[in-house]
Amino acid sequence: MASGSSRLVMRAIRVSEFGAPSVLKLCSDVPVPQPGHRQVLIRVHACGVNPVETYIRAGVYSRKPTLPYTPGTDVAGVVENVGEGVVSVKAGDRVFTTATESGAYAEFTVAADESVHKLPDALDFTQGAAVGIPYFTAHRALIQKGRSKAGETVLIHGASGGVGVAACQLSRALGLKVLGTAGTAEGMKLVLNNGAHVVFNHREEGYTEKILEATGGRGVDVVVEMLSNINLSKDLQMLAYGGRVMVVGCRGTVEINPRDTMAKESSITGVALFHATMEEKKESAAFIYAGMEAGWLRPVVGQQYPLDKASQAHHDIIESPGAAGKMVLLP
Repeated sequence: MASGSSRLVMRAIRVSEFGAPSVLKLCSDVPVPQPGHRQVLIRVHACGVNPVETYIRAGVYSRKPTLPYTPGTDVAGVVENVGEGVVSVKAGDRVFTTATESGAYAEFTVAADESVHKLPDALDFTQGAAVGIPYFTAHRALIQKGRSKAGETVLIHGASGGVGVAACQLSRALGLKVLGTAGTAEGMKLVLNNGAHVVFNHREEGYTEKILEATGGRGVDVVVEMLSNINLSKDLQMLAYGGRVMVVGCRGTVEINPRDTMAKESSITGVALFHATMEEKKESAAFIYAGMEAGWLRPVVGQQYPLDKASQAHHDIIESPGAAGKMVLLP
């Protein structure tokens, strides 16, 4: 096969209408994007699948891309070539991204140089594809928005998925007492292996009482919440005085009693990575890179799918009984 820069077309997933997973169509005649000023062309070896991409595809997310579009932001691969003004990476470098200009579910993607980071040799491409949204979101939730401090107790509610595993590893590195929940035996084992001190099955009756017991009845300081439409009311009742719930994921509405926030002077904070400033992104990138170098940041890769099974991946990430690591597409 000819080298990427000389190829004119590529395989990519295209979405021409919002709807069910079946709107994800594999096209083999998509033009290979070319890098402009301060942009990088990457040959994609793996790309991460994130729940937010299913909401965007369904047309229910707060931001809607212009149709047709290629989904995805988290790519790991090799720099094919660079546009003018790029000095941070060069052709041949192993990299991962936190955003793309042309979409991730493709054989090639273009990304702004500020969204492209070198991938240490210790991580393979599937792990690299599991860094972007999960680890940057976990850092934003725990530190930038949650102001977590060493010695505090954090509950990661839904800890076995991409963001959950990232939050466990970051929390442990930050010196927090880490409690996690998962919905399957496999997920619970994964959570314990990735930084949680204690794990609970959130499908079990009465598991919230067990969490409170584990804190000596004091409650938790921070909750990182992946499914707030189910758990938010319970979270508020499990908080310590001054506790904070960081809403990372939600799939619908929920009823809560605001009195629960008054009793503890607690707060509920939404977390959305796309609001991060350039300074915040740089801070997250530096922290995450340090974790890779130190060796505690080790993405766990779950199910892997070929590009033509993207619609199956979108179905499974929402419908599967319990996550076990980061879901990845292989172009």
